[in-house]
Amino acid sequence: MEKLTKHLENLINELGDSDEIYSRLENLISVYPFNEYEYMISTLLGRGKLSLDDYYVLRDDYIERNLYLYIFEISAPRGFGEKWAQGHLKGLVPELERPSKKKDSSYSGQYDFWLDRKITIEVKASRAVDFELEAPLYVKALGSDSTRPFDMNFQQVKPGCCDVFVWVAVWRDKIRYWVLASKEVEGNRYYSKGQHRGNVGEGQLHLRHDNIDEFKQYEVQGRDLLNAIRNAYERQHVQT
Repeated sequence: MEKLTKHLENLINELGDSDEIYSRLENLISVYPFNEYEYMISTLLGRGKLSLDDYYVLRDDYIERNLYLYIFEISAPRGFGEKWAQGHLKGLVPELERPSKKKDSSYSGQYDFWLDRKITIEVKASRAVDFELEAPLYVKALGSDSTRPFDMNFQQVKPGCCDVFVWVAVWRDKIRYWVLASKEVEGNRYYSKGQHRGNVGEGQLHLRHDNIDEFKQYEVQGRDLLNAIRNAYERQHVQT
């Protein structure tokens, strides 16, 4: 949003009555879908400062930079973590099965997906937001090229309940994936046990701007998730 705002303001500054336009903006009453951006763009179009072709380019660039911004508008944790993230992963890897007691007699809700009738998978998802900004998620949402600090906390992590973890992280313009064997999560130096008092076998892990590069070996592209899950399962059960 800041790139769009700066670009529009630069164009307005080139107009002779920019002070008047900014004065109107300060007192503007916004009612959907009429807001400050609609006012700036329509003013620039009307003054001939922004052509229709320029507007299309501006629009396409903004959409490309904010392709996944809508995901930050999902307010309910379950709506994001369960409904969106699990549905997104299932779309990428159709081979994943929803578990049930009928398929796995030991199943009691402890993992999210089943693969090859043997691999148990837990999905954890988070969103990259400005750690130092107090604002709604969609305002704090970061682009993948941002240098602002972020802290994605993967919570209620239970290594003893699955073979493989799939982490899904969302930026305004990008979605990234990491696939780890359960023991690789449990043995990671950033894994903190005892997230909640009395919850044995449960912890959390913070993926931050200053440690994310340490997980490069586990990061995969969406098209490679199926093989990565199977490889992580093999690592989980290799004898050491």
